[in-house]
Amino acid sequence: MRIAMWSGPRNISTAMMRAWENRGDTAVWDEPLYAYYLQRTGIAHPGAEHVIAAGETDWRRVVAAITGPVPGDKPIWFQKHMTHHMLEEVDRSWLAQMSNCFLIRDPREVIASYARTRPDVQLTDVGVLQQADLFEHARRITGTTPVVVDARDVLENPRAMLEALCAALHVPFTERMLSWPAGARSSDGVWGDYWYHSVRASTGFAPYVSKAHTLPAALEPLAKACEPHYRILYEQRVQP
Repeated sequence: MRIAMWSGPRNISTAMMRAWENRGDTAVWDEPLYAYYLQRTGIAHPGAEHVIAAGETDWRRVVAAITGPVPGDKPIWFQKHMTHHMLEEVDRSWLAQMSNCFLIRDPREVIASYARTRPDVQLTDVGVLQQADLFEHARRITGTTPVVVDARDVLENPRAMLEALCAALHVPFTERMLSWPAGARSSDGVWGDYWYHSVRASTGFAPYVSKAHTLPAALEPLAKACEPHYRILYEQRVQP
């Protein structure tokens, strides 16, 4: 089983990757299209040159690898994808070969967190519009409604939500998904040194604490532009 979990930035996507990797029966891949995205857009991200040098910048080769042999012959391959990395030129037909999941988060909280690292955040950086578009595309080509989980639900009740997620994917739940050893992993992208300080210190999902109140007033219009797209996905989310 190949699981493509589509997330925006500053979500709990890396913690979710930890949970799946800790199962023991699952290989993980951290943001396969990131190097391609950075080279193609020229966007200024922390450590961009390092990421490009370490990764594959031809999206066709990335897709071939995504749909190729599973590392270590594991029965499950969890791929953590950022929706904004899927630029328009990238062929999407390979989504039909995946079990597509969507990890969503209140855009006000995403933007508030993101702006602390890149204050000049734009609509395309947040990933919510791309998430809604990819959700509809995956639904069309697979004939099924993709699984959606909300980050707040996961943090408020990790066990119940991971059980619900696994059930929706027809994968057995295991207690090992609830905790993991602290520290960096060889599976982390090279960008982990810039973005993964919190998750590397973690040993499980942290309790939910709202960050929406830290959103700068100047970014409120951006959050409002994202809200309708988030709500479309929110209405589809799985619950315990």
